[in-house]
Amino acid sequence: MSKPSNREKILAEGMRVVLERGFNGASVRDIVQAAGVPQGSFTNHFASKEAFGLELLAIYFGNVRAVIAATLRNDFLPPLQGLHAFIAANKQRLCAEGTQNGCLSGNFSAESSDHSVNIRLSLLEIFTEVRRSIAYCLRRAVRQGELPPDTACDIVAGFVVSALQGAILLAKVERSLAPVEQFEQVLFAMVLRRPDVLADEQAA
Repeated sequence: MSKPSNREKILAEGMRVVLERGFNGASVRDIVQAAGVPQGSFTNHFASKEAFGLELLAIYFGNVRAVIAATLRNDFLPPLQGLHAFIAANKQRLCAEGTQNGCLSGNFSAESSDHSVNIRLSLLEIFTEVRRSIAYCLRRAVRQGELPPDTACDIVAGFVVSALQGAILLAKVERSLAPVEQFEQVLFAMVLRRPDVLADEQAA
């Protein structure tokens, strides 16, 4: 197996450092030291720190799309089970990376969207894809009788994106999954009025 290139090392270790310290809080020196490469390697592979940040978001977006394909847009799953699985995947990621790291897209939104048009547009693309995928899942739920015909799928999808991001931010502050779990309970029990989806999962 070939050794990872300096570019791969910088991206892998840079992702970890940026999650831990924030994009603005992580200097290029911090990133190359974590990667164990000369500082010149960074400028050899990335035109700027902004370009590096966009690469990180592209990697993150690829992971998001893989999760979406397996959950929200997985037509072999019952729709609301797919939505539950999407939220569960977010909780699993938070546990794996540490709740203190939060969500890369949420962190970038707070830190960098005002300072870089390109980063803001990349974030907009990510959040739009998530919102549309949730709306797709909810429309399937309506067609299959899991939700009432008058469900405002686009509005609910926007709420889910906003509320989940807020819950992840609180999880970062509280160092606990409790805010995400509370969001999920309110979503299924009060917004969608389908608490049985969570009950079925807990029984399994």
